[in-house]
Amino acid sequence: MFDTTIVPSALLLNDVSTDERVVPLADLFRLLGDPTRLRIVLTCVEGRTPVGAIAESLGLSASLVSHHLRLLRAARIVRAEREGKQVFYLAADQHISGMLAELLEHIAEPHADFRPDND
Repeated sequence: MFDTTIVPSALLLNDVSTDERVVPLADLFRLLGDPTRLRIVLTCVEGRTPVGAIAESLGLSASLVSHHLRLLRAARIVRAEREGKQVFYLAADQHISGMLAELLEHIAEPHADFRPDND
């Protein structure tokens, strides 16, 4: 579970009122906000997977998956490993897989303590 006493170091190092850290973070969330791309990333987190297998498991065309993978690679969310003629995709690093694991854990938590503001 996430330790709420830990403040992310990026927030300590820079003023979050500036665009220097906030805009790239917003771009990352924009990319992950697309359900198709998020499904692709979650597939890549599970392990090295070729484009064809990603496409088949998600019921998408290989060309559509390739398009999304290009965007995700440019943002360093996934990375590619070539093995002969085949290219495998996987999560870029532990930051990505860890962040997604934390978010999935967060949405799975019971919401009994949540009380919306009565403004």
